[in-house]
Amino acid sequence: MNKPDHPAEASALAHEAELADRAEHVDQPTEPAPGPTVEHGRGAGKKDSWLEVVKTIVYALLIAGVIRSFLFQPFNIPSGSMEDTLLIGDYLFVSKSTYGFSRYSFPFGLIPFEGRFAVMSEPQRGDIVVFKFPPDNSTDYIKRLIGLPGDRVQMKEGVLYINDVAVPKEKIDDYVEMVGGETRNVPRYRETLPNGVSYEVLDRDPQGNLDNTQVFVVPEGHYFMMGDNRDNSADSRVDVGYVPFENFVGKAQIIFFSTNGEARLWEVWKWPLAIRYDRLGRFVQ
Repeated sequence: MNKPDHPAEASALAHEAELADRAEHVDQPTEPAPGPTVEHGRGAGKKDSWLEVVKTIVYALLIAGVIRSFLFQPFNIPSGSMEDTLLIGDYLFVSKSTYGFSRYSFPFGLIPFEGRFAVMSEPQRGDIVVFKFPPDNSTDYIKRLIGLPGDRVQMKEGVLYINDVAVPKEKIDDYVEMVGGETRNVPRYRETLPNGVSYEVLDRDPQGNLDNTQVFVVPEGHYFMMGDNRDNSADSRVDVGYVPFENFVGKAQIIFFSTNGEARLWEVWKWPLAIRYDRLGRFVQ
């Protein structure tokens, strides 16, 4: 290439070269600025974590619902109607499958159907049963099954009669309880039903209002229930009436926890002394 002979020509050539360089530089593709890829990844991770938590909770609730409906359901004892077999503060598991299933086997009776299905064994005298209170079909009661369909049940002078035959009643040692800081002895007896089932009952008042009753004839498909704390129990002798088989929730099986009520929930330091360790794991009879 020949050198320019004139300074103006050299200046023009330099200007053209600069413009060409600029044009070449602008036309080259540029690298995109880093986007928020990392941030989006973090957000997706958090969302996935929450979905996993929700799924875990749903699965746990479903499993708990299946166990509660078909296998075992926990109950606690709020009253003394079954003393001293069951005490206030006892927590127990109830077998849902023993008597089969009815609408009351499911939470809130949400599955509406009549009768029972998948009955493994028929109720027997002496069973301790959780059932729905017949007048409202919603409140849970727990009592001992005394009368079968067709039985004649009566109390006379504090003695239980089934089909006009007195149930053997043997005096044993007193039941000792604390009331207002004072020790109280309550007469205790052992009854033995016609099928050989034996259990303890309390007789707080030898002349109690429920020690003498009419004759109750148990209708077909119904059962007669009584509390072991005979003078302090609302049962089939009064209020409860005959209990339809459909109202059975399950059979009481085992006490898994028991507290004497001397420790509030937040009083953690009192918990060890409030637990009735001798009742843990005790089978209900």
